[in-house]
Amino acid sequence: MKEDSTINTTSDDSQDRYSPKVIENYWQEIWENTGLNKTVDPEDNQETFYALSMFPYPSGTLHMGHVRNYVITDVIARYKKMQGAAVLHPMGWDAFGLPAENAAIERGINPAAWTKNNIHEMKSQLKKLGLSIDWGKEITTADKEYYKWTQFIFNRLHEKNLAYREKATVNWDPIDQTVLANEQVDNDGRSWRSGALVEKKDLNQWFLKITSFADELDKDLDQLNQWPERVKTMQKNWIGKSVGAEIKFTVLHDRIKNIKVFTTRADTLFGVTYLVLAADSNLVDGLISTEKLNELKTFRDVCSKLTQQEVTAEGREKKGMSLDIEAINPITGEKIPLYVGDYVLNNYGTGVVMGVPGHDERDYKFAKKYNLPIRFVISNPNPKDKQENAYTENGKLINSDIYNGIDSTKAKKLILDKGINSGWAKSCTTFKLRDWLISRQRYWGCPIPIIHCESCGQVRVPDEDLPVQLPLDVKLTGKGKSPLSNISEWIDVKCPKCNSNAKRETDTMDTFICSSWYYLRYIDPSNKQKPFKSIDIDKWLPVKQYVGGIEHAILHLLYSRFITKALKYSGLININEPFKNLLTQGMVQSTTYKNKSTSRYYSLEEIKDLNDPKDPITGEKLEIIYEKMSKSKYNGVDPGIVVDKYGADTARMFILFKAPPEKDLEWEDSDVEGQYRFLQRLWRLVTNNRKDLGSELNIVPNNNKKELKILNRYINLAIKEVTGDLNKNQFNTAISELMKLSNYLINYLSLSNTLVYQEGINNLIKMIAPFAPHLAEELWKDIGNNQSIHLQDWPIYNTKAIELDEIKIIIQVNGKVRGSTLISKGSSEDEIKEKVLETDTAKKWLANNKPKRIIVVPQKLVNIVI
Repeated sequence: MKEDSTINTTSDDSQDRYSPKVIENYWQEIWENTGLNKTVDPEDNQETFYALSMFPYPSGTLHMGHVRNYVITDVIARYKKMQGAAVLHPMGWDAFGLPAENAAIERGINPAAWTKNNIHEMKSQLKKLGLSIDWGKEITTADKEYYKWTQFIFNRLHEKNLAYREKATVNWDPIDQTVLANEQVDNDGRSWRSGALVEKKDLNQWFLKITSFADELDKDLDQLNQWPERVKTMQKNWIGKSVGAEIKFTVLHDRIKNIKVFTTRADTLFGVTYLVLAADSNLVDGLISTEKLNELKTFRDVCSKLTQQEVTAEGREKKGMSLDIEAINPITGEKIPLYVGDYVLNNYGTGVVMGVPGHDERDYKFAKKYNLPIRFVISNPNPKDKQENAYTENGKLINSDIYNGIDSTKAKKLILDKGINSGWAKSCTTFKLRDWLISRQRYWGCPIPIIHCESCGQVRVPDEDLPVQLPLDVKLTGKGKSPLSNISEWIDVKCPKCNSNAKRETDTMDTFICSSWYYLRYIDPSNKQKPFKSIDIDKWLPVKQYVGGIEHAILHLLYSRFITKALKYSGLININEPFKNLLTQGMVQSTTYKNKSTSRYYSLEEIKDLNDPKDPITGEKLEIIYEKMSKSKYNGVDPGIVVDKYGADTARMFILFKAPPEKDLEWEDSDVEGQYRFLQRLWRLVTNNRKDLGSELNIVPNNNKKELKILNRYINLAIKEVTGDLNKNQFNTAISELMKLSNYLINYLSLSNTLVYQEGINNLIKMIAPFAPHLAEELWKDIGNNQSIHLQDWPIYNTKAIELDEIKIIIQVNGKVRGSTLISKGSSEDEIKEKVLETDTAKKWLANNKPKRIIVVPQKLVNIVI
């Protein structure tokens, strides 16, 4: 059932000119006053549709990337509402984090004040876009009423042993002075936010056990058939599931007796001629002799400077250090040396790799450098290859005792079976994914609700004492330890268990914790008893349409999937995945002027001649390219300026029409003006003919049945195409269809006083409503309607109206195409022949002669044989 929202006022009855600013201000006020966008509880058996954009960090400034994201979601939400669904379309603020803390330090204010001001500014900017957001559902992650429940969720995870604290080598950002999760370090070893080269430190840190769900996170990606394949591939690669074997090598050492190695290539075990351990492996500390400690320290210092990308890079020269220790290859019984290498990751597998130089490029180069044996155990079918390089493909085994001649795929199982029976191997699945490090040594984040007691150990703050609030009187410097560690009156507390003196945890949580469950809170954000109710989650979740950037493929989207599964495991919810349909919108790009040799960008004001742009300092020719909008590149476009000049509807139409939503969009002022002109034409089409529209009293008979049929077909075709495009989120082609329908209606103005034409106008306004909501609302009222356009039913096309009464028949003469004609459907063969012979084409080629024969291919062609 649709809500009642009757329109009983007017923006300006005398207004004949399209004035977007007047119209948009008026309708935004009406929508707010009438509660048009308020979420309504679904009726029995009514479809629910949860439309959600990834919520923004409140930087204080809206950019075109925001506009694209939120407008896409808004169109979908409005469309589904007109189709009869109960729609939830909320908005909130991802408000904790380092940017706010750093900005507050620069200005000498508390981050809370900075954040509040920015939210106020961005909210007012968002409202100008005419989004159908239910602001009654608004949440802010830095609000104590929100992070109380983030702490509640942490407690539930801690209860289930999914949150733990241990000493670990961590990624340290020297600029932001905080720890980073592995996912927050890029391939170049730099911080995802500050860009600083990340260092390694040993610290006590809090982790969430995402690895407990690694297999489930990997497997369930196959169920997300409405997610982009690119995102699923990125997550699969990050999870990094590998199925193989764990091989136990006996070590000739007085303390450590064996080393376990994970491999996916048990078929190459006969080719193992050495083992390599990661430089930072604890095993190395147990194996190293006293006389080699200095050499190890020097080697580790060198390795610590390598980024993860450099460690795994194929082309880089590999370095190693012999431990002067041997192990036994379990299948050959041969002694093989142990090395420490700079190309082994300690956090993958067991941190030890088998050296198989005959069948691994990195091992081959390492063996060549250190003069280690190279043994080929899989035959290369290419006779021209003299085995001067590693052969990495499958094949038949050689130099492998009783397994010679067996295909490597089969040999894997046979060798593994032998190892299992002999006690030196077992089947094993491993993952690249590591537990989520959530500790941050900064102030502006959600406090971890743990108290450290010398007698009781880690004690959770009782739920009834939540939230653990951030103190407001705190000195922020951005340097050194957490600012919270300096506030004794906040740290020093009594243990909730034994009442002895204890201390609060001073680390705050990674902000991705806050954003990993926010979609659950929107449903009932004012609930003071629970973070959410399971019955409501079942009703609205999973999110039917989630919209955001591809840059969140691993961090936010993976964490949200994990938290959803962890909450289900904890018995708090029943759903298994948070987001059903994911749309990753492309970037908004604009023209930049760049000096290729210096990589410096210049603003338009700095360039004298835009037709021949040159570097104002060096005189070099500047490169003109499209790049993502950015202040540093001087190519940003302020959405506020565009809205003030053209109106929000024009900005919305352009952002949707210029490119498919998943593709990058190139900003052009001329294209914005093109959409503005289209909306003006639509305005004139309706307002200039309002006397013929909106009342059945104006409908008069029209004898031109053929034209009415053609127009009716165009109208119904448009409904079919626009509906189909919206179902596939193809907004650009939907707008193109609306433009075509508008042109048809302009061309058939002579029929404006007919019922068919009026239905065409009505349906055009309905279909443009999700795209240009203010204009549609004004035009709908202008033709005499009282209820909001956004409460109308979405039009349904008539299949019969689309069917053609005539079909096109090709005319051939002696087998060559000479023309065509339209024939009524259902015509007999004789009627078709008679109609074709009457055409100018037939008369021209027959030249008053009779045809020898006429061949009719039904529904397709007629061939006249002369």
